[in-house]
Amino acid sequence: GLSGLPAFPPSPSIARVPEGVRARRATMPEVVSLCKGPKEAYEAFADKGAELCRKPLLKVFHQAVYAGIYIGFGGMLSLVIAGGLADVSKNNPTIQSYVFAALFPVNLLIIILTGGVLFTGVSAIVPAAVFEKKAHWSHIPKLLAISWIGNLIGGVIFALLVSYCDMNLGATAELAKHTIHKKCSKPFVKTFIKGIGCNWLVCMAVFLSGQAQDMAGKMVGIWFPISCFVAIGFEHAPANMFVLTMGLLAGSEETVWDAFWKNMVPTTLGNFVAGFIFIALGYSYAFGELGDNNKSPIELTRCSSEEFGPGDYLSDPLAANDHGLKPTPASVPEPGAKEAAKDVEIGGSDVPL
Repeated sequence: GLSGLPAFPPSPSIARVPEGVRARRATMPEVVSLCKGPKEAYEAFADKGAELCRKPLLKVFHQAVYAGIYIGFGGMLSLVIAGGLADVSKNNPTIQSYVFAALFPVNLLIIILTGGVLFTGVSAIVPAAVFEKKAHWSHIPKLLAISWIGNLIGGVIFALLVSYCDMNLGATAELAKHTIHKKCSKPFVKTFIKGIGCNWLVCMAVFLSGQAQDMAGKMVGIWFPISCFVAIGFEHAPANMFVLTMGLLAGSEETVWDAFWKNMVPTTLGNFVAGFIFIALGYSYAFGELGDNNKSPIELTRCSSEEFGPGDYLSDPLAANDHGLKPTPASVPEPGAKEAAKDVEIGGSDVPL
């Protein structure tokens, strides 16, 4: 029925795509994924930091206070439930630790999905934006200070409120006093190292939640790293702002100075080192500017563009120009050819997510 129609030559844009890539696309089954690849996730991670840098400082402070309060919600839940397991946990303290860790991540879920600002996340996303040349370095100390103070105010306010409501009594108060004593009894360097381990996992929770594109995936991406750091016993500055305050209000032997110098200072430094060096710097080298990596040509994809060699999309000057890449051949597109090239899907994944 179509034999009488005139034959048209292939589109110029199609002809410029290497034969191997066209054959691969023709045989590749259609795959739908709800998870970004690591390269695209890192780029979104840095974009999130750049977006935070553009926000008014008052809004950043507002979201930091909210985040501190949300930390209190999760921390209070863990203290109440795990505190009631003291008798059960006498012969097996792991039970209490497991329950505490299993319940605690509810706060990070609320914070991340509502745009809250935590000091621990700021220590990674803002430096990442700076490394990717999307923000000025002066935003790092400014936003770190604002988020730290906001988290402290939110955590302390929530601790004062629940204590005023007689909710910091009995088993809950005992666990709070036990926790502050444990957290303030370790050497400075050990607490600092535990702060590094903690924020490495917390930033991984942010990273994984950014990869997931649905609610269930984000919950899983947040829950495992957060419960992991809590169960291990690492140190998280915003969480300690609430838990240490609860211990002080419950009548612990430790003082405010003990809580500040023996825990908050080394924990804060450790959290910053993890976010700045191991996450922002490390992943910028792996996927960003510091490693001289090309920007991903796909906004959302299940695979990294690193899987394709220079014989694929990088050899097409039109496609490379469309995505801010440096084309391999030194040729200039003809007028009107750029629009025609948009008919071709670049990067090996033809399923928009």
